[in-house]
Amino acid sequence: MAGVSRGTVSRVLNGGVNVSADAQAAVNAAIRKSGYVVNQHARAMVTQRSGTVAFVLSEPQERFFGDPNFNALLRGCTQALAEHDTALLLAIAGGPEERKRVLRFLAGGHVDGALLVSTHSGDPFLDQVLQLGLPVVACGQPIGYERRMPYVGVDETDGARQIVSHLRAGGRGTIATISGPLDTPGGSQRLVGWRETLGPLADDSLMAHGDYTRESGRAAMAELLARRPDLDAVFVASDLMALGAIEELGRAGRRVPQDVAVAGFDDSPSAASAVPPLTTMRQPFQRISAEMVRLLLAGIAGEPPATVILPTELVVREST
Repeated sequence: MAGVSRGTVSRVLNGGVNVSADAQAAVNAAIRKSGYVVNQHARAMVTQRSGTVAFVLSEPQERFFGDPNFNALLRGCTQALAEHDTALLLAIAGGPEERKRVLRFLAGGHVDGALLVSTHSGDPFLDQVLQLGLPVVACGQPIGYERRMPYVGVDETDGARQIVSHLRAGGRGTIATISGPLDTPGGSQRLVGWRETLGPLADDSLMAHGDYTRESGRAAMAELLARRPDLDAVFVASDLMALGAIEELGRAGRRVPQDVAVAGFDDSPSAASAVPPLTTMRQPFQRISAEMVRLLLAGIAGEPPATVILPTELVVREST
């Protein structure tokens, strides 16, 4: 239909290298006229590539729908992969049985690589994925696997230092913290930043733990108020937990920021719409997604692994 050789058609379909403008136009016109669509299964048999990447979330399904950060990462990765005509498949690996199924799927040649999101230290899932020999990139530092697995993250500790320094500069003297899970980089490293900035003032009685959910932020805030009613600020390791903390402060009759300043981490969409609007550390989710995709595609192409650490940005709003 295009009046060119099969080899020319193939070159057009695979990027148009060494094809004249006239031949490219003829093939594209024939594609439009015939409604031709590439058979990905046939292509995969020749290239040994599926044209698909897995987005593997190591959290329960309800966390994916409840935490806006995961949605932002998924959206960003989907957009970045679309530019390379690569599809993204979401795989939830929140429990032992789910992880077994995901591992079987990854081992079956259905995907060219995997983006690992919300990894936890001590989780055998990481070892099992590495044993597959599949190209992978982690979102955030994969604790214990930093030398074995490429990853994209932010400087968690520095971000925490910045936000605690901001609270101190605002005249706050008793600054508590609600950390995330300590088996995640955000949980452990943001806590380190709080400790380093406060030094001897970082008393354990000013520390509580959550699991990045709104309810855990509410419960941790209640625990802190019972233990240290004199606190006048709290650095919370995620925006979602910070919203729960603000709700609990309101129930306890504490005004934000007059009585207690509250700062979060992430700059999720809910931060700006909080009451009062939440001071937070902005994570560049769009760039994180783009860098994860870039590193993964490089790994699929056989390039050596690499790691990218991005800066955070302090966003000051009315809550402090």
